[in-house]
Amino acid sequence: MKSLPVGQLLVESGFINDEQLKDALTRQKTEFHGEKIGEILVKLGYVSETQVANALAERLKVPFVDIATKKIDPEAVKKIPEEVARKYIVLAFRVQNGRLIVATNDPVNFYIFEELKITTGMEIYPQLAAKSAIVEAIDRAYSQSTASDIMNDINKEYDANEALMQAEGDGSDERIDNAPVVKLVNTLVENAYRKNASDIHVEPFKTKTRIRFRIDGELVEQMSVKANVHNALVTRIKILAGMNIAEKRIPLDGRYGMRIDGVNQDLRVSSIPTVYGEKVVIRLLATGDEKARKITDLGMTDYNYEMFSSILRCPHGVLLVTGPTGSGKSTTLYAALGELSKPNVNIVTVEDPVEKKMDGINQVQINDKAGMTFAAALRSILRQDPDVIMLGEIRDGETADIAIRAAITGHLVLSTLHTNDAAGTIMRLVDMGVAPYMVATSLIGVVAQRLVKLLCPHCKEQIRLTDPADLRLIGKSEPTVVCAPRQGGCRECNGTGYRGRTAIHEIIVAGNDIREMIATNATAEQISDQARKKGTRLLRENVTEMVLDGRTSMDELVKASYSV
Repeated sequence: MKSLPVGQLLVESGFINDEQLKDALTRQKTEFHGEKIGEILVKLGYVSETQVANALAERLKVPFVDIATKKIDPEAVKKIPEEVARKYIVLAFRVQNGRLIVATNDPVNFYIFEELKITTGMEIYPQLAAKSAIVEAIDRAYSQSTASDIMNDINKEYDANEALMQAEGDGSDERIDNAPVVKLVNTLVENAYRKNASDIHVEPFKTKTRIRFRIDGELVEQMSVKANVHNALVTRIKILAGMNIAEKRIPLDGRYGMRIDGVNQDLRVSSIPTVYGEKVVIRLLATGDEKARKITDLGMTDYNYEMFSSILRCPHGVLLVTGPTGSGKSTTLYAALGELSKPNVNIVTVEDPVEKKMDGINQVQINDKAGMTFAAALRSILRQDPDVIMLGEIRDGETADIAIRAAITGHLVLSTLHTNDAAGTIMRLVDMGVAPYMVATSLIGVVAQRLVKLLCPHCKEQIRLTDPADLRLIGKSEPTVVCAPRQGGCRECNGTGYRGRTAIHEIIVAGNDIREMIATNATAEQISDQARKKGTRLLRENVTEMVLDGRTSMDELVKASYSV
């Protein structure tokens, strides 16, 4: 059964052609020694894992299950220990007529099912699923199960000891060494990582502590714990982050790392005192274990990509990426650095903090207490013979002035600013005290960006737009059909109606005409109008196109680009 011609079945099903199968068989002997033909075809991009799994299921007469969309019974999950599930890549998702229904990517490996039968004491009924879908489902199912169990343990322990803890006086509830609290902190971070959350919020109130994750830019409540657990939870986080656990009256910052699913995850912790205790936010930072995005993966339209690439070809000058906090500016800068990084180019960055460690790039961490400010670091870097300099942020006039002068003396300088649009960035530099002629001489381009949530492709629905105000926003005069999130969403989008985010961009290339306008103190509106004549597409135009294509909603258009 193991030598079934899956490749031929994929050809017969129309998923691949004979040439692709022949190529995969040849490379199986020369490049992918010992790997199954289905796995090789997936690696080469000829088919998807789901198509291979469907073909296998048909050949083996085993039911195929899309485990990503299947409702998973927590009681069934508990029948198989997590370490066994991960070892054999199996997930029990339902109990039916005394049999355990199990998702597997290897339904002919009878040794696995014999061991599972001994472990569970139940008959095993295997169903075939894609390997990556099973791994994701295992992460999701066991994380939820673990979090639920830990919450029960904590509530039982603190209920049983509440009278004792009150008798011992203030501070006795800071039992940070007990196993449930330690497990809870670890589980929170693991769940946040697996749900692609950017932040974890631990917020104290009178009767409870609320825990929320920021997923795709929106805060989503995950759970709440009893108020008497709060101090122990916060103290555990502060110990991990190297913060002063005795100091609760002032804001504190810390940092630590965790290994999750084989990836080293960096975590930045911030605490601030509130009326009911310390509120803590844990930010999950990108790390060197994750590949930096390429500039082709930034969500730019082909037109914007061409403009951005033309700016990066300049040997010297200033490129600024602007937008509010959390709009993906750092991701864009890192992608640009990845494009510029070559063995014969010396790149030095100054960041606070260094969010992502990149190979082949010299990264400098700011330390204000030691006098290592952006301006001081930048002065020193100019004596390090750099070709490209990346500044995490231009925060003041002194830093702006040094950055501009560095560009004029033959360096390519990349940095960020907090402004609302591309043209406004130029005015901001002048407001900081940089002479207009200096800005005009050095500036090569400005990229303004926002992150926009994408509608869930599984549950989005069409609506007829008739409100005159909404129609004006998208430049239409007649009622128009657009897409909107379904109320309550679906399983795929965790009930939000949205799944994933992408960036929208507004790019100004500083040609001779724009430079002349900057030097003669033109207004932001005049510069913006000229840039549009030269081909710049505004943020609203980019997001409007996405609304008309059914990729995002009117709500996201308003959030990203509405102005009075």
